[in-house]
Amino acid sequence: MPASVSPHFFEVSKLGECQIKSPLINSPVHFHTDDEAILLDRDYTAVLEHTKAMNGCVPVFERAGVRKMIFHDPRWSKAAILTAGGLCPGLNDVIKGLTLTLRQTYGVPLVYGIPYGYAGLNSDLGYQPVILDEDSVDNIHETGGTILGSSRGAQDPEKMLETLVRMDINMLFCIGGDGTLRSAHAIAEAAKARHLNISVVGIPKTIDNDICFMDRTFGFETAVYATNPIITAAHNEAKGAYNGVGLVHVMGRDSGFIAAYATLANTHINFCLVPEVKFTLNEGENAFIPLLFERIRRRHHAVIIVAEGAGQELIPGEREYDKSGNLLNKNIGTFLKDEIKRQAKEAGLEINVKYFDPTYQIRAGAANGTDAVFCLMLAQNAVHAAMTGRTDVVIGHWSESFTHVPIPMAVKERKKIDPVGSLWQAVRLNTWHK
Repeated sequence: MPASVSPHFFEVSKLGECQIKSPLINSPVHFHTDDEAILLDRDYTAVLEHTKAMNGCVPVFERAGVRKMIFHDPRWSKAAILTAGGLCPGLNDVIKGLTLTLRQTYGVPLVYGIPYGYAGLNSDLGYQPVILDEDSVDNIHETGGTILGSSRGAQDPEKMLETLVRMDINMLFCIGGDGTLRSAHAIAEAAKARHLNISVVGIPKTIDNDICFMDRTFGFETAVYATNPIITAAHNEAKGAYNGVGLVHVMGRDSGFIAAYATLANTHINFCLVPEVKFTLNEGENAFIPLLFERIRRRHHAVIIVAEGAGQELIPGEREYDKSGNLLNKNIGTFLKDEIKRQAKEAGLEINVKYFDPTYQIRAGAANGTDAVFCLMLAQNAVHAAMTGRTDVVIGHWSESFTHVPIPMAVKERKKIDPVGSLWQAVRLNTWHK
């Protein structure tokens, strides 16, 4: 968290004054007001520091939720939904939640599904939108993936905006990670420059749980649950052979939350390697191989979990970029597997390594129960935000509350494990020394 922030740190963009009564005005729901806020800092010392830096102001998020007055007239509104980036458990749950909230809760007559992410808004590529209604989304939450398809890579914001104008769209919902949110911001900025009343709202999708100013994102919890049988299998394989090693490779491009939480959820793990905590193969106090071999000689089995972004500096060769501009990782899992085998042979140590990479199996699955609930609530709050004319905003979750986070702040930097925080301390206490 930056040490110094401005009083307008989390100020949310709005298209204009809300002058239309919500169709929920007579419903038995709790209405929130625009001055309700959620504290950014949960630590007393941080509150004092930021309040001093902001000349007495306290940094807060605007609380998400239902408002009595709205900006867009639902009867004359048209909405569009797209999914972009990699797959993640819960995408179909969010699509269904958005569709049902728009149509059944607010009475929006037309909801489009945009195929293959932002590519579907580029008319040059020839994709056709689909109509989303109660029937078309009825069972989609039961399956993984996304019924709309997805893609990576930026498209021309002006071309995408022209498509929205031709379709008479006044609400766009973008489900994705930091690359998706950056493109959503570009569309919102282009619409603002042309004085177009289009609400652009993001729903944060990152299985790595690495979007800033959010304590959780959908898909992450499901991913942690899905590692459990893989870790158990790795443990069984490790114990089933003399000097057996089970090596599990999981997602975590820049942040190792899946690896860390999986380690605590299934305590068969003996070594947890994440991008935030550097290690070496053989030298220094963070040398991994000597510790592994010492455990093998002592216990004759070990289980390792490694996040995909860990140890990249150890692998020879240049790294490339994907279509979204993300720096691609080399495969640390296969690299470690080969290094462990090679160095064990040089040391005269018999070793049996079994390698597991459940990446695509995990990310393409359906969301579990509590994750599915979270998806629905994110979707509902995204629609509430759009109906009130908020734009260039992503729905966050902080201190057990849903919040509005300006997209530029959400993508400013990645959320990472604090190496001296309680999460990593719990991991270290349960690994490395056993």
